[in-house]
Amino acid sequence: MNIKVFNIRLAKEFCQHDQDRMNEFLDTVEVKLTSTSFVTNGNTDLWSAAVFYLPKSNGKTKSEAKVSEEDLSENEKYIFNALRQWRNTLAQKLDWPSYRICHNSHLIRIAKVNPQNMDELENIPGFGKSRTEKYGDEILSVLNAL
Repeated sequence: MNIKVFNIRLAKEFCQHDQDRMNEFLDTVEVKLTSTSFVTNGNTDLWSAAVFYLPKSNGKTKSEAKVSEEDLSENEKYIFNALRQWRNTLAQKLDWPSYRICHNSHLIRIAKVNPQNMDELENIPGFGKSRTEKYGDEILSVLNAL
């Protein structure tokens, strides 16, 4: 198993870039475990995220595995935005960074696949059993409400 550590700086000028960099990496690996910590040194506040991972072994090339927001249809973008709103509201309620719940790349894949049940949701790359158990009912509720 491998480990990679990301620092997500909370300053507005860095936060989105740092999250995008982490999301790009997460799209290329099979995540086994994550651990996050809030870090401050008086000048800089950030989330440090350790990602324990294995290289993806699903036989897909990087180009097949990576799906971006630009690849979504208008309907899929609508679904993605509804899922992102749900995730951001939950993250704010829990006082967590949104990536702790799930990454934009996961929401994009959900919007693309539009799963109708827990098994389909669990099969979305990078989502898995743990996230499905934690957030699956809420995600399916969002999808069914659209």
